[in-house]
Amino acid sequence: MKDIKSVNYGLEKIFKGAQDFLPLLGTDYVEFYVGNAKQAAHFYKTAFGFQSHAYKGLETGSKDSVSYVLKQDKICLVLTTPLNSKSIINEHLVKHGDGVKVIALWVEDAKKAYEETTSRGAKSYMVPVVEKDEHGEVVRSGIYTYGETVHIFVERKNYKGTFLPGYRKWESNYNPKPVGLKFIDHMVGNVGWGQMNTWVKWYEDVMGFENFLSFDDKQIHTEYSALMSKVMSNGNGRIKFPINEPAKGRKRSQIEEYLDFYEGAGVQHIAVATDDIITAVSQLKSRGVEFLSTPPEAYYKAVPERLHQHNHELRENIETLKSLGIMIDADEEGYLLQIFTKPVEDRPTLFFEIIQRMGARGFGAGNFKALFESIEREQANRGTL
Repeated sequence: MKDIKSVNYGLEKIFKGAQDFLPLLGTDYVEFYVGNAKQAAHFYKTAFGFQSHAYKGLETGSKDSVSYVLKQDKICLVLTTPLNSKSIINEHLVKHGDGVKVIALWVEDAKKAYEETTSRGAKSYMVPVVEKDEHGEVVRSGIYTYGETVHIFVERKNYKGTFLPGYRKWESNYNPKPVGLKFIDHMVGNVGWGQMNTWVKWYEDVMGFENFLSFDDKQIHTEYSALMSKVMSNGNGRIKFPINEPAKGRKRSQIEEYLDFYEGAGVQHIAVATDDIITAVSQLKSRGVEFLSTPPEAYYKAVPERLHQHNHELRENIETLKSLGIMIDADEEGYLLQIFTKPVEDRPTLFFEIIQRMGARGFGAGNFKALFESIEREQANRGTL
């Protein structure tokens, strides 16, 4: 098993040896299927500081669905709702509730990305399609990944419009200020019992990703529950997908709870990066975003020694971090600051992570126990532990 100390070695392997048949330029957008896109858009603007960007609906000629596009720096969210009972989107909503349907990846050549992945065993979701308007053209294609989640490849080098053909610029008089969220750091998928290695191999074989970090149930456990996780990354390190599966424990783990309520595999959380987590979290809390409970006093007392072991010194005031419930972890490269919201849906499924990296490349392994104990307290409140 690789542990947190292997991150640097793993990344070196990625940069030197990962296959380059699927070059990815970054995350293009993340699309949620939601029950009411208009109201969901208001929530993400008000609570998270996203800005109005683009719109597609009846007014633009879309008869079966409506989509609101929101942006904050490099993060682009698309919120989509069906407009009639016959839409296939309804099946997704009935089964899963609000959640992530599409993880769109920015590529130079969407047709080639489709051919490379489907020839390696990917199930087709969307054959390459050229979409045009007066601003140019976008080529998109897509494949299924775990559960009903899909990756859409987006080629937009010949497009100058606001978002995609079929959308218009979304003008709004209501624009709360951004809170300082910059880009998507990673996105975590939950899969079923015994399925983690299946999807690790899928990302290796189909998309040329590398497994550069692994955690087993000996590392990720509490008194009651456990899970296993492997982190997948593409060749340039811009796209990182940790994959979790449940492990046997005395009680029901957070992964089991997710799988039960989402009714299958799907995106568990989206980690968004910031350059100033103290300001971002302070603003998010003032806007009503709910976070998991603060770790105990003993956790923060141990932080200086944990950083000292890696020869790092905390630049932030630890009392300020404690007052906000922000956690700290370190590796050989530096340290990171992170905090997790409570689920943002009625079902205990999708949530967000706010992360600030101060050189560290890991995922907060030293915080796992405190984090999962906090999640278990929420599960106990819900009666699902």
